Amino acid sequence: MNFLAHIYLSGDNDMITIGNFIADAVRGNKYKLLSPEFQVGIKLHRHIDTFTDTHPVVRQSTKRLHKNYSHYSGVIVDILYDHFLAKNWKNYSDIPLETYVDDFYECLQAHFDILPERFQKLMPYMIADNWLLSYAEVEGIQRVLNGMNKRTKNKSGMNLATNELKKYYSEFENEFTLFFKDLIITSNTKRIELIKAYNL
Repeated sequence: MNFLAHIYLSGDNDMITIGNFIADAVRGNKYKLLSPEFQVGIKLHRHIDTFTDTHPVVRQSTKRLHKNYSHYSGVIVDILYDHFLAKNWKNYSDIPLETYVDDFYECLQAHFDILPERFQKLMPYMIADNWLLSYAEVEGIQRVLNGMNKRTKNKSGMNLATNELKKYYSEFENEFTLFFKDLIITSNTKRIELIKAYNL
């Protein structure tokens, strides 16, 4: 899953949320050097990724993209699913999406010093362009895919994936909805398990 889903699935503990958000910058067992809350967030992130990558509904979505985007299909589906989470946010939270993401940005700014360098560099762009809120619109997803394509030196063609999004919009949305029900359940269970294990 992409940024918005990871943040949402972290619960209401700021440090667990930040740990989940920055988890991709922490390799191997280096998470053990961090605070217990960060460790919970990182382990939760990894659980979410593993569950997502092996889920049959997600594989249906990636299969639809595989011919044109090969091994980038999974990355694209992560981004498309964040679109459907943002678009249907009212089904998952009583807090308006704009308020929710503003609170998260404030949390990041308050804890800027403990973010990995990669995320310190990313954060100003994320906030200035309001990435998380922009996911709710196809145009916002297009900008994300454009940026991802540039990072692959235009080899992935990911910028073209909004064509498939528009063509198979209802199929992707239905798959997201089915999958996300399962993801919420397993994430909540794992988060509670980790919090107990760390005596938080």
